[in-house]
Amino acid sequence: MEEMWAHRAELAETAINDRHASRLWGIPGTNIAVVSWPPTTKERLLVHWHYWWQAHYLDCLVDAALRKSTKYRRQMIARTQRGIAIRQLGKLKNNKYYDDKAWLALAMDRAAKLKKVPRAKQLATLQANIAEGADEVTGVFPWRVGETFFNVPSNGPVAIMQARRGELESAIHIVDWIYDHLVNDEGLIMDGQRMRMHGPEIVRDIHPYCQGVVLGACLEIALELRRRAGMGADEKIESVQDAERLDESMRYITRIRGLVHAVATHLATPAGVIDWDTGDGDGGLFKGILARYLADVAVHLPDDSPANRATRKLAARMVLASAESVWSHRLEVDGLPVFATDWTSDACLPHSYGLGPATLGEKVGIIRIAERDLSVQLSGWMLIESAARVARDK
Repeated sequence: MEEMWAHRAELAETAINDRHASRLWGIPGTNIAVVSWPPTTKERLLVHWHYWWQAHYLDCLVDAALRKSTKYRRQMIARTQRGIAIRQLGKLKNNKYYDDKAWLALAMDRAAKLKKVPRAKQLATLQANIAEGADEVTGVFPWRVGETFFNVPSNGPVAIMQARRGELESAIHIVDWIYDHLVNDEGLIMDGQRMRMHGPEIVRDIHPYCQGVVLGACLEIALELRRRAGMGADEKIESVQDAERLDESMRYITRIRGLVHAVATHLATPAGVIDWDTGDGDGGLFKGILARYLADVAVHLPDDSPANRATRKLAARMVLASAESVWSHRLEVDGLPVFATDWTSDACLPHSYGLGPATLGEKVGIIRIAERDLSVQLSGWMLIESAARVARDK
């Protein structure tokens, strides 16, 4: 199984790079992902900038390098980081959206931990810029600068970033705020809280990636608390403080268990396939993000109790079942996969049905086909890489 999923992940990687990877404006030593395939002229020139799609493209490149590090993969990561920086006109922090910046910070931080990959020069500045954005009243992060909308898509990845940086107090505050305000009766995480003149207003929408980032944040907090309690070394508790940290970690592990079961019950088919209509555009990424953090749970949740082992197994089941479904419903063009936006249905071929202007790229814009979007294809790649990680861990 491990070899099969690794091979499929390699095909997914090749498909996205063959169809979407390009030099930024022809500049040597750069790489960027064109946002559609086949692309229009404006898309090829990146006239409209999809900052956070590029962050997830970079994250997928890191997944591939972790699966098997090669010179080519390391070069792609370095060139992509350079391409993103140039397209941002040299300032990664020049973005009003905290979720966008947090996603890029997470991807660059993962890239920085790879051997023989240069650390992005602006990573520390970007992380600091994000951390400075906490609201003075709530202590959590707005969706964008000047907003009074505090949502999980921003706060989830920021909490993951803070926990990985060792800023545990900040990460804990964010996750506790989410659990105090944004959990519905089914145990799922709602979108956010908007501050109105008459008081807070809950935005009750359910999105797969909100579940994913909260799983990721809870896991990072729990692991860091256990590390500080010495549980990663000799498994001995040597102080009252260590015991308190271990007890606190259980709160986040319990939340992981509950959320994984809620996802399995409400966002997946009985067979375990993640089944939620996310469509194209930004939504195309939502299920892939959930799969990424389900895989983290399946691989990294401590397996020192029956409840934890059951949760790991359930998370792994959803990742593998979803990946098998997506793979079975793929199309192939030149021997490489095109993934469906709906993980339970056949993929549609990105073409123009013979309508419209002369060039294929111009024609494609006439009829909206979700599978054209980089976001949809990245989501499929993320899922297949997640399956490869889970299979490797078995």
